[in-house]
Amino acid sequence: MEIFVRAIPTATVKKHGSTYLFMKPALKTVLVTGGAGFLGSHFCEFLLAKGYRVICMDNLITGSTTNIQHLTSHKQFRFVKHDVTQHISVAEEIHYILHFASPASPIDYLKLPIQTLKVGALGTHNALGLAKAKKAVFMLSSTSEVYGDPLVSPQKESYWGNVNPIGPRGVYDEAKRFAEALTMAYHRVHKIPVRIARIFNTYGPRMRKDDGRAIPNFITQALANKAVTVYGDGSQTRSFSYVADEIDGLYRLMLSDVNEPVNIGNPQELTLLEIAQQIVALTKSKSKITFAPLPVDDPKVRKPDITLAQQKLGWKPTTTLEEGLQKTIAFFQQQHAKNPLH
Repeated sequence: MEIFVRAIPTATVKKHGSTYLFMKPALKTVLVTGGAGFLGSHFCEFLLAKGYRVICMDNLITGSTTNIQHLTSHKQFRFVKHDVTQHISVAEEIHYILHFASPASPIDYLKLPIQTLKVGALGTHNALGLAKAKKAVFMLSSTSEVYGDPLVSPQKESYWGNVNPIGPRGVYDEAKRFAEALTMAYHRVHKIPVRIARIFNTYGPRMRKDDGRAIPNFITQALANKAVTVYGDGSQTRSFSYVADEIDGLYRLMLSDVNEPVNIGNPQELTLLEIAQQIVALTKSKSKITFAPLPVDDPKVRKPDITLAQQKLGWKPTTTLEEGLQKTIAFFQQQHAKNPLH
């Protein structure tokens, strides 16, 4: 007797003798460059939970194996230590390439300016070349920094930006702008399906306390009851997006057919002074807020227009700032308990 069941349309059916057997669909494989970094490691974890096979590639220049240690026992996870500015060779089939490799905090890209430019240029070129060879979807982790110190607010994807190409921050801004241009060139010339995510000020667990970004700085100082340092007069604004919301938006973009850049961020705009005050309150810290000179080319405003993400991806952030900060503070408290001397 032949058996034919139509209950699971995503499964493939193979005839074995007179019986039709269900074969589970092959797992889709995702290569995540920079996968041992803050955002990359969260995306690796998310993809594994969704049933993907994940190859995490990182040279650990700013990433850490600590971020992915809990994933190494997963049978569908593999870590490859490699610098993507060198040729990338992967034998197996790859369905998606998520290019997240890059220093991403001011303290890192100011210390590593040439490496930052190389990963934005050579690294993106190598990753796109692999996507072309594998016929894979390519997604670029770009940034709101492509808008520079914007003259319009909120920032729409159509805004071309206001970037100082030779300033100290230009190494990051221009690396990402070039990466976007190269990605679109590969899309137009080689017909590669691409996704470009312009990420806004993401925060959450696994951030390094010394990475130079506002929220880790404020939390670390507040937990130690040290002076919380705000640059400038604190009136410059940021729009902070909790990592779980950010990953959800990035995943929706990955699965979409949108080739043009999309802002993935939280449109709630606050001053850095307000953020510092809220963190001091949430940590019940005795810290006082002090002020230091504003860094060169530091953006005065940052607020995404997420209309496109809402329309094309059905996405918007859902985590409140207080909720996200509480989870992030708890992570830093755990780290401090493990290593109180540092």
